[in-house]
Amino acid sequence: MADFGISSGNERKQKEQEMRSAGRLPQGQSLTLKWPVLHYGSVPRFDPARWDFRIWGQVETPVKLSWDEFSKLPRFHSKSDFHCVTRWSRFDNEWDGVAFREVMKLAKVKPAAKFVLVHAEQGYTANVPLADLDRDNVLFATHHDGEPLPADHGFPLRLIVPHLYAWKSVKWVRGIEFLDHDTAGFWEQNGYHMYGDPFKEQRFDTD
Repeated sequence: MADFGISSGNERKQKEQEMRSAGRLPQGQSLTLKWPVLHYGSVPRFDPARWDFRIWGQVETPVKLSWDEFSKLPRFHSKSDFHCVTRWSRFDNEWDGVAFREVMKLAKVKPAAKFVLVHAEQGYTANVPLADLDRDNVLFATHHDGEPLPADHGFPLRLIVPHLYAWKSVKWVRGIEFLDHDTAGFWEQNGYHMYGDPFKEQRFDTD
């Protein structure tokens, strides 16, 4: 885990300013070295024998993968920053998992597909434009900073979309639905912004 050499409040403020000057810390955010736990509902139990991952919607070939099948997909590593809508940012996170592009190509996505509704445990959903997922550093993460994801951070699988607020980086992902139109996910239905750009402070639907 990166610690930035911070040992005092003044050093933290200086590092925050450095990150902001470098264009990495959005307005309204503060630097954290911890990784706070925030989610709606309880932490689901993972049963590898019953877990599956589905791809459907605007695709030529719907897909259903077991945990064993998903685990055999090519591995991918990425480093990125992480911005929570509750106003903290964590820098230089190391992620390991499977690239979104690797998963997407399994289903032969139709040209009409422009949006994705990400489905997770307990009926949770989040909407993301397909163009924002079809990027080099977007992945389904299984590990963080060299260790398996903790259960309360999304084990066994978490989507990571670094350039959007972290509620779009859905925990406990179970599938992706490709759509030809945008539709609100769980937090978007409850007042959050449909897109969620941290550098534009798009927290709520009035922003």
